[in-house]
Amino acid sequence: FCQPGGWQLSKERKQPTFFVVVLTDIDSERHYCSCLTFYEAEINLQGTKEMEGEEESGLIPPAEVFAPKSLVLVSRLDYPEIFRACLGLIYTVYVDSLNVSLETLIANLCSCLVPASGGSQ
Repeated sequence: FCQPGGWQLSKERKQPTFFVVVLTDIDSERHYCSCLTFYEAEINLQGTKEMEGEEESGLIPPAEVFAPKSLVLVSRLDYPEIFRACLGLIYTVYVDSLNVSLETLIANLCSCLVPASGGSQ
């Protein structure tokens, strides 16, 4: 459900996309699945094929393909904008290689108190 268009490599880096899917379990309870899909460079998909002169310069050849990756947040609460901001924060820390542990960041997000329905966000 997180990549409804199918998993396909792309020759260009595409902009991240966000959407929400609502799943219903056997007890008719709703689960809101917020999905942020982005494209990450895949380097050297052919194994260890080396280019001429690559060893001398020490440079890595630029990526020619990009693979989709998805971040998914599942909740029983319907707060799509808050979930978009949370996934955007995780994405930024991951892509920019910031000096923050992803495990710590996610643990902090999971420990946030959520207001009651109808209350302020």
